Amino acid sequence: MVAVVLKAQQEPQYSQNTYTQLLVNPGYAGSDGRICAYALQRSQWTGFDGNPTITAFNVDGSFKRFGLGVSLENDAVGFETNFKLNLSIAYKIPLAKGNLGVGIKWGIVNSALSGAEWNTPEEPANNDPAIPIAEANSLDFLDFGFGLFYKSEDLYLGISSTHLLESELEFDSNDEGTTTSKVALKRHYYLTAGYNMPFANPLLEFKPSIFVQSDGTKSQLAFTGLVEYNKKIWGGVSLRTDKAIIGILGLELFKWVKVSYSYDFVVSDLMEYYNGTHEIMMGFCLDIKKDKTPEKYKSIRFL
Repeated sequence: MVAVVLKAQQEPQYSQNTYTQLLVNPGYAGSDGRICAYALQRSQWTGFDGNPTITAFNVDGSFKRFGLGVSLENDAVGFETNFKLNLSIAYKIPLAKGNLGVGIKWGIVNSALSGAEWNTPEEPANNDPAIPIAEANSLDFLDFGFGLFYKSEDLYLGISSTHLLESELEFDSNDEGTTTSKVALKRHYYLTAGYNMPFANPLLEFKPSIFVQSDGTKSQLAFTGLVEYNKKIWGGVSLRTDKAIIGILGLELFKWVKVSYSYDFVVSDLMEYYNGTHEIMMGFCLDIKKDKTPEKYKSIRFL
């Protein structure tokens, strides 16, 4: 008999990282100077049973020198479902031609395993101490993150870390609760940067960006290049070090509502067994600054 320990990706992966900054970096909260809300739905490796399905929602806004944000994330893969709710707060410091957001976030993580769906040689499944009971849940209230996010008119830079406490989730493996399975929330690190480069044609703009994520053992890099026309339509390609090529296309439907779609094409032997990865985003931003009402003076001295 040989026993081994298997380790795999723990945090969800997104292709449109521009709209998921708040999920990994609390310093991003309020950086846009408006109230913004984004919702994403990602179906990864479609065609595989139990393929990862991720739903994310985040909203943030700027209030004087502070930024506030709320993010929700539901990640379902196989028999496991993870739900995260986080509150982010950032203090904005004027720096050069932009603002540096220093942020922290805290929230809860709920993880559940559905043991009732496991196919086992014997019934009931909880005869095997390695398999959790039908509905095993764990709730952790102490999940913290920290981040720095700098943004100017044409440049943004961010560095952050999540799951600072590296808390452990425990699942009961039998009805008596005498056997447990443990999952540690591994600390993750993120680095992001992007820049807006105008073309000779003022209606066109090139937006390159990078996104790096690591757990200290394994790292992944994504480089994205988007071309935007008249700030209404954008498209481009993203290259990721897991041999993925991603196509991205988006447009602004109304004055402030945006929709975008991405498709992941992985250049590996897996491409023969699944139908790709789809991700769709919908979001909007609202200006919270009110234009000043023109003042009228009767005296010619004030003209």
